[in-house]
Amino acid sequence: MSDDNIDHVWKLMKKIGFCMLATKDGQDIRARPMAAHLEREEHAIYFLTDAESHKDDEIQRDPHVGLFFADAGDQKYVSVTGRAAVSNDRAKIKELWSTPAKAWWDDPEDPSIRVLKVTPNDAQYWDSPGTVVSYIKMLTAAVSDSRPDMGDNEKVKL
Repeated sequence: MSDDNIDHVWKLMKKIGFCMLATKDGQDIRARPMAAHLEREEHAIYFLTDAESHKDDEIQRDPHVGLFFADAGDQKYVSVTGRAAVSNDRAKIKELWSTPAKAWWDDPEDPSIRVLKVTPNDAQYWDSPGTVVSYIKMLTAAVSDSRPDMGDNEKVKL
């Protein structure tokens, strides 16, 4: 496994920015869109969440989560597995506060805001040359009985 692949995963996640966070709710899997704050130096992906949300309870019962980043327009995808923890770290909340958070809370002092920290275990990415090129490659492969080269796909231990 190459450091270049690890770098590529972090760059893709940062470029995409939003992901679906999946948790387990008993036998069911629940996913919701979240704004990701990446801190590679801390080996962490942070989110702001609400103390009243169901995901916090789900994470408390089972900390294993999945993060799914997708940029369908550019055909770039990252799937991450990891362990999550929820905290009331007020300094981290202030550090992560940004304009999108204002849609949910008035200010970083809101007592219902929590920090959700995901420590990633591994990732898999798909990075194709883009939608138009991908369609041309698929069409060429379909008429020539060959398999299309759809770009890079790697599993990476983080």
